[in-house]
Amino acid sequence: MRHTPTGGAGSAGTASSAGKPVSIGTVLTLLREEFPEVTISKIRFLEAEGLVEPKRTPSGYRKFTQEDVQRLAGVLRMQRDHYLPLKVIREYLDALERGERVQLPAQATPSRDLVDGVHVPDEERPTAARIGREELLAAAEVEEAALADWESYGLIAANDDGSYDIEAVTVARLVADLGRFGLEPRHLRAVKAAAEREAGLVEQVVAPLRRHRNPQTRAHAEATAKELATLSVRLHAALVQTALRVRL
Repeated sequence: MRHTPTGGAGSAGTASSAGKPVSIGTVLTLLREEFPEVTISKIRFLEAEGLVEPKRTPSGYRKFTQEDVQRLAGVLRMQRDHYLPLKVIREYLDALERGERVQLPAQATPSRDLVDGVHVPDEERPTAARIGREELLAAAEVEEAALADWESYGLIAANDDGSYDIEAVTVARLVADLGRFGLEPRHLRAVKAAAEREAGLVEQVVAPLRRHRNPQTRAHAEATAKELATLSVRLHAALVQTALRVRL
């Protein structure tokens, strides 16, 4: 029986309380409530390091239990709050599994270039949450042919290096859900076009701020963009609901 690390259950520990094993994409969503920078690559890395052992379906997909999610949250919490390398965390967890009464190791000195317990130069540090194609397929639980079809209609697009922004997982899931109602990718091009127009409006507002020489003003531009994006999404949802009520 694996022990859950100390440090509080957190939102990630309680969100899967139904007890049903969940996919790696769902785990990502649960963990990102507390750990916004976590990625599927990070989860798979922790698995490869033996810090979590999800079960596998006959088709090879990972299935994580509630205990797995709590364990991952605990590991991430120890990295974030105590700056502990994975080797130390693993030894601590192994001691707990042996039934030993051990205390959490002393907090280490934070390092600006520490990634997964390894010192990495600034130019090699990740700057955005990105995933590979196989990870996107696994997280969204879709087939290669479906993803290729969505890409052909511009609903999902890879970066120049072939990776995908983490938001592609959400887009893929939503497109798949809409597909169950008979909405095909060609039907969703209008939604994509509307989103691009809304993004254009936001960019018009924040572009002058982003070009400003003052760093604080540039930082304010990012916060403004996020707020405008949230308001735009809320307005879009309200207008759709209003239109549907008119037509009923």
